[in-house]
Amino acid sequence: MSIQHLALLIPGNYVDSDPATGLEATLKLFTRAETLGFDSAWVRQRHLERGVSSASTFLAAATQRTRHIGLGAAVIQMGYENPFRLAEDLATVDVLSGGRLQVGVSTGPPPHGALLGDRLLDAHPSTIDFSHRRVSRLRDSLRGDFLGDDAWIESPAGRQRARLHPAAPGLTDRLWYGGGSLYSAEWAGRNGFNLLIGNICRAEQSDDFFTAQTQQLDLFRSSWQAERAPRIALGRVILPTDGADAATRKRYREFAAGRHARTLAPQGERRTLFAPDLVGSADEILDTLSRDPVLPQVSELRLELPYDFRSEEYAQIIEDAARLIAPALGRPVLKAA
Repeated sequence: MSIQHLALLIPGNYVDSDPATGLEATLKLFTRAETLGFDSAWVRQRHLERGVSSASTFLAAATQRTRHIGLGAAVIQMGYENPFRLAEDLATVDVLSGGRLQVGVSTGPPPHGALLGDRLLDAHPSTIDFSHRRVSRLRDSLRGDFLGDDAWIESPAGRQRARLHPAAPGLTDRLWYGGGSLYSAEWAGRNGFNLLIGNICRAEQSDDFFTAQTQQLDLFRSSWQAERAPRIALGRVILPTDGADAATRKRYREFAAGRHARTLAPQGERRTLFAPDLVGSADEILDTLSRDPVLPQVSELRLELPYDFRSEEYAQIIEDAARLIAPALGRPVLKAA
């Protein structure tokens, strides 16, 4: 195993009565991850839930708390977004961060679109294009090409050519697609998007999770057409117990046990496959990772933190991972203070 890039995926959840405390705790987790030497920290974007509903807004705050760690959003569901307006927000965050932004996206109709109704949708959903073209429109906007045929904007700021502002050079190379199917893997590769994969994928040609995920990776690589090298980031739920007390160890194991049944067979109409959560001592986790057939095929690993854990539990997990797991994966980071 040779992991060159170690990342965190953070849920950013909070109690309904006190969102400020929870969001502040998540920002502190970003700064702690930077101190520990993680290469990037990503936040989930969720809608109508107790979590980060605007990754760009949250990461703008994170740019002012950190100096060099990569800042990621995983994933932004494009069905909720106006591609050009989102491009403006993301470009602003990237400039504020000094070019550290990583943007994960997905496509398809917004899961809660019908519930939101005209709060979100300006036309009947059947008339709206929720396809992959929506993702392409985001990338086209981020390129910052001039708009129209010699179009100019007149304003108190002066006369200037019409295009996206601010310019964020290189951000289009830091766009990721959240893949979990053969089609999404092929599309990402063919269109030059980096690939995010995690502990969920679809059973299409195999009911075995690791076989199905390997098939997706193979298709992504064979479909890649961009001149730059493709990037693949693998996510796994990893809960080391070395620095936890007895009650916390019990909580971690009960959490994983409650989700184990879903890993035994494809779930639902979409035949969704789940990888088991990894809970135990660093040695036990490393032993399991050594038998993960996907891990040797990638150089970037994301530790996916579960929802609704306490802030001190998140801190313990990432510090154990930095101190005891990362060096054995080939990515030494700073020891916990």
